[in-house]
Amino acid sequence: MIQIRKSWYDLLGEEFHKDYFKKLQLFLNDEYSKYQVYPSEDKIFNALNQLPFDKIKVVIIGQDPYHEPGQAQGLAFSVPENIQIPPSLVNIMKEIESDLGITCLKNGNLERWAKQGVLLLNTVLTVRRGQANSHKDRGWETLTRKIIKLVGQRQKPAVFMLWGSFAQSFSPLIAPQHLVLKAPHPSPLSAYRGFFGCKHFSKCNEFLLAHKETPIDWH
Repeated sequence: MIQIRKSWYDLLGEEFHKDYFKKLQLFLNDEYSKYQVYPSEDKIFNALNQLPFDKIKVVIIGQDPYHEPGQAQGLAFSVPENIQIPPSLVNIMKEIESDLGITCLKNGNLERWAKQGVLLLNTVLTVRRGQANSHKDRGWETLTRKIIKLVGQRQKPAVFMLWGSFAQSFSPLIAPQHLVLKAPHPSPLSAYRGFFGCKHFSKCNEFLLAHKETPIDWH
């Protein structure tokens, strides 16, 4: 089940031998054998496999994968090209278009962002079909907290986009050399409370340019 690129395994290998992860693996083996679980096993660590640790420029934190058929692909907020764009991602694209004056591609596959240095990390990496948060508090949070802390304590500056109170709870793990951007979650329930107009995408690119990094093409 651990299909993960070497640079990440070198950083996280100890975690995979700890009791919490062994329990998590037993739980997942049982879940995948009895139910439909998303994403497919080869996509669980897709966010890490798309992007080496030293290439991370931006971190976007989500909660758990989409739980309907065909949606989850191991990247927070992202869906494959042929799948209808979910409401939160629709709102993210609206803010990008408003902030940057560009037109986003009309598909929700955010691999195009990952390839440029955007870590799209859910804090829970699996979910049972039709049951949001069904794999919460099973051990994933311990591992993903470690990942966020590793990036957050890295010397090379990055941008952290923390949308909603859950994502913002990770801000104590992030050292001062990084740019931390906070706003309400982009879901239809909260986007109008301050996500729209937050201008995170232009602020992100200004920070990257100031640190002599190529800005992200957010199309």
